[in-house]
Amino acid sequence: MRELISNARCVLFDFDGPVCRLFAVRSAASVARRLRELAAELSLTPLLTPELRASDDPHRVLRALAGQRPGTPAIERLEQALTEEEVAAAATAQPTPYAAALIAALSTRGRQVAIATNNSPRAAEHYLSRYQLSGYVGGRVHGRARDLTLLKPHPDAVLRALASTGTPAAQALMIGDSVSDLLAARAARVPFLGYAPTPPLAEAFTAAEAEHVVSSLEQVLTALIAPSLG
Repeated sequence: MRELISNARCVLFDFDGPVCRLFAVRSAASVARRLRELAAELSLTPLLTPELRASDDPHRVLRALAGQRPGTPAIERLEQALTEEEVAAAATAQPTPYAAALIAALSTRGRQVAIATNNSPRAAEHYLSRYQLSGYVGGRVHGRARDLTLLKPHPDAVLRALASTGTPAAQALMIGDSVSDLLAARAARVPFLGYAPTPPLAEAFTAAEAEHVVSSLEQVLTALIAPSLG
């Protein structure tokens, strides 16, 4: 862990999970349901497969529908609705234990910090401002782009984050809580640290052959502030 952190000139965080639990009040499942209801209003119901009808992941619903109707007004309306839900959720998001302290410690020790997320950048920026973390990130928030085919596991957000820090991939570290984060980091050739606070997440990372996984960001913070790292 110490070597992993000491080699990183910048650390890229996924947002929902490693930084906060975005849907702490209104669940992600309810947001996914709202997107399906809106899809029905927009006459997209025939595109909803049985898997999408049962999914608790709003990003999965949006990505799948966008893949079938890319760039259409209906998809733009769905994305706008999800953005509104995420920005509202940022006001009640629950901080991930040790995340704020880790972000501050990384920044004050000379590492650049950036966000690479499938969430709306507006939601991430709202949360960072709310918890006085914006100064540590310095505007390096790279969220959902207009082209929804570029959502993770596509490496687009990771590559944009690297570009914003001017850091070579080998000298960065991505912290994420999903296999899609892992795959995006791999595609960008960025070292990856899995955050798995629950057994199912840990099992998913094991199945995906993630090399480094922690159950708490306290482990990362402890490694960072060890005297040997400066």
